[in-house]
Amino acid sequence: MLIGRYEEQRKLQEAFESAYSEFVVVYGRRRVGKTFLIREHFGYKFTFAHIGLAKKNSRQQLQNFQSSLRKQGYTKAPLPDNWLEAFDMLATLIEQSSDKKKVIFIDEMPWMDAPRSSFLTALEHFWNSFASARKDILLIACGSATSWITKKLLKNKGGLHNRLTYRIYLPPFTLHECEQYAKMRRLGMNRKQLMECYMVLGGIPYYWSLLDKSKSLAQNIDNLFFAKRGELRNEYGELYASLFNNPEKYIAVIETLGKKKVGMNRAEIVAASGLSDNGKLTAILDDLEDCEFIRKYNNIGQKAKGALFQLIDNYTLFYFKFVQANTGNDEHFWSKNTETTQYSNWCGLAFERVCLLHSHQIKAKLGIAGVVSNEYAWQTIGNENESGAQIDLLIDRNDDVINLCEMKFTKAPFKIDADYDAVLQNKRETFIEKTQTTKAVHLTMVCAQGIVRNSYSDDIQNIITGDDLFVK
Repeated sequence: MLIGRYEEQRKLQEAFESAYSEFVVVYGRRRVGKTFLIREHFGYKFTFAHIGLAKKNSRQQLQNFQSSLRKQGYTKAPLPDNWLEAFDMLATLIEQSSDKKKVIFIDEMPWMDAPRSSFLTALEHFWNSFASARKDILLIACGSATSWITKKLLKNKGGLHNRLTYRIYLPPFTLHECEQYAKMRRLGMNRKQLMECYMVLGGIPYYWSLLDKSKSLAQNIDNLFFAKRGELRNEYGELYASLFNNPEKYIAVIETLGKKKVGMNRAEIVAASGLSDNGKLTAILDDLEDCEFIRKYNNIGQKAKGALFQLIDNYTLFYFKFVQANTGNDEHFWSKNTETTQYSNWCGLAFERVCLLHSHQIKAKLGIAGVVSNEYAWQTIGNENESGAQIDLLIDRNDDVINLCEMKFTKAPFKIDADYDAVLQNKRETFIEKTQTTKAVHLTMVCAQGIVRNSYSDDIQNIITGDDLFVK
């Protein structure tokens, strides 16, 4: 059963019903559900479906393609010598099909492009000389290797330039979609537990599919991350290797950003990672942003060239914070540490990331979903004469308002006392003074369990609860 993915399904159906042949690319990070979406939408019925082999040479890829052809109608297909011959055989299979619309699904396409295989040349020839000359073909290319998809298909400067008719990026689930999935799986989790689970796993459907409904959330996390054969214990290395060519440089950026909560600018990344400041770094940052591992944002009032890059992938940050640091190999590490200060500090930071990933829901609660707005962060360094201030989320609106957002994760409604009220007022006053903004600045609290109503809460213009982040 499919959860969500309404816009993606609409595009797939539109391409299927088109009066012309269509070339669709579906991409996104590992485990996000690309293959499942395509199979479910088309009822597992394809004129031809094929999956590339991981880390195999050109001959092995061609043998695998021959096997797919034989299983799906071309029973006497010989072993092709090259990809031009292989795609010619696919054309023959298509011509023999009686399907009104020939749906050709090639999964993990990047794996098929082995070194010196001329795969891309053959794909270009197949589309330009055969498929696009007909009106009954829907070619779906799918893959997790984002750098290959981006460079070879989305930004192709050769025979496939401007040939793609649909580009479908599959993002991770939102909290709303995870809640729907948890209900379907009968996981029996309340919203506090769903929030904490999201703070660990992010919105990756496959990770959520590993949860055992007979166990508590803490037991599940122990089993997945800290048990000797935990299924997500070694996912980190496989994750980036599956997505990117030369993953070492991507991992260098990820691990560099993982050391600084607020993010780094480009110069800081270069200095800390040892990577060169060139076009390759630009491509790496773009790929990581496309897959939503990092976010790019500006400090309000600064030019785009001073943009900061911040690691926001929940799984990766949880891995860095706890799995990588679990040198004692305690298989019950999480169950034993859910009442510690380390756990509480992590909850606060992880909840902030969840809020950043759900800015759309925050804007909807503020009633500004239809108002043009930009998201920023801001900080000023203190000195002996004045204290500093840091704001992780500012929503700068075209209706002459800036929302200064403070995010708090607590087990009970958050209580604003005199000390914290002073912190809030200092942040607002310092921000107004330093930026010289003429807009109204609204204090906005985003609290997992809401806030306690008292005299200090009256100073807050907007209150957003954890429940508000679960809206569609």
